[in-house]
Amino acid sequence: MSTTKKIAGAALAAALGVTTLSACGGGDAKDKTAGTSDAPKSKTVTLVSHDSFNATDTVLKEFEQQSGYTVKVLKSGDAGAALNQEILTKGSPRGDVFFGVDNTLLSRALDNGIFTPYEAKGLADVKPEYVLDQEHRVTPVDSGDICVNYDKAYFADKKIAPPQTLDDLVKPEYKNLLVVENAATSSPGLGFMLASVGKYGEEGWKDYWSKLKANGVEVVDGWEQAYNERFSGSAGGKKAKGDRPLVVSYASSPPVEVLYGEPQPAEAPTGVSTGTCFRQVEFAGLLKGAKNEEGGKALVDFLISKKFQEDMPLQMFVNPVTKDAALPELFTKHGVVVDKPENVTPEAIAKNREQWVKAWTALVVK
Repeated sequence: MSTTKKIAGAALAAALGVTTLSACGGGDAKDKTAGTSDAPKSKTVTLVSHDSFNATDTVLKEFEQQSGYTVKVLKSGDAGAALNQEILTKGSPRGDVFFGVDNTLLSRALDNGIFTPYEAKGLADVKPEYVLDQEHRVTPVDSGDICVNYDKAYFADKKIAPPQTLDDLVKPEYKNLLVVENAATSSPGLGFMLASVGKYGEEGWKDYWSKLKANGVEVVDGWEQAYNERFSGSAGGKKAKGDRPLVVSYASSPPVEVLYGEPQPAEAPTGVSTGTCFRQVEFAGLLKGAKNEEGGKALVDFLISKKFQEDMPLQMFVNPVTKDAALPELFTKHGVVVDKPENVTPEAIAKNREQWVKAWTALVVK
């Protein structure tokens, strides 16, 4: 998993490692609860996440000023690796809140009981379709769509309409044009495989991949290689002389190409095939055994606040999940709206993910 996440722009923008942001006024990491107990009360709240978590310093500092807590962000690799570590340390977590488990791994996290139920303040403002756990062990924070992206210049030069649906991708005119990520090793690769499961069902998805293979689909290990080396439409792919004008990436990738373009283009050089998408939803949860449970609750509340939700798109290139959060102009001008992404329930993913991935690997890679 990347995540959320999990996400193309964040791979370019986010720093790795452990980040600590000090609250105004400084002070010790521990305080005493006034008038009630001599027990120390931590003033640090630790967010465990995948590497793609990012937020504007001023936004986090505003939370620190208002709450009195210092935020420490512990980045732990991709979402799958980060989740594995929390499962292994269940009951004695490395932090107070975990961010980055998505709907492809949600049931695994819930079945392992790593979260304490908490109904976040402001949850009523979250769009109900994103609230997948009615016990409130996790809180939705963002969404993003895994979709095929296309190189606009290639299709204009060839005078071929770019594909728009999964069905289109198996047509002869798109032979040897698509590069995808390995479903066993990559978050977008897994999401794209799940899109085919959602579209064609248990009886039809493997036949679809047989057709894709016959039509020359190329499989690489991860998003970085697919997008920045093999895809002809990205800035990185152009430098690497990539020759595949179709790639599995994100619906937010075109705004990223604009934001980081040198010089910045007036129009995104890439487009999105909106009929090929699978929607990821990322969640945060209060870790069971958290040392600072009250600080963790405050941090979960903050993650669905309007301030954080509106900061998030340009930091992690994902969409807010709250009803009142506005998207930045970069997204509204250069992004796309995916009205009907493919969907597979977390329960179905939990039950079938391993066997689906094994079948996909045997069919497409071996």
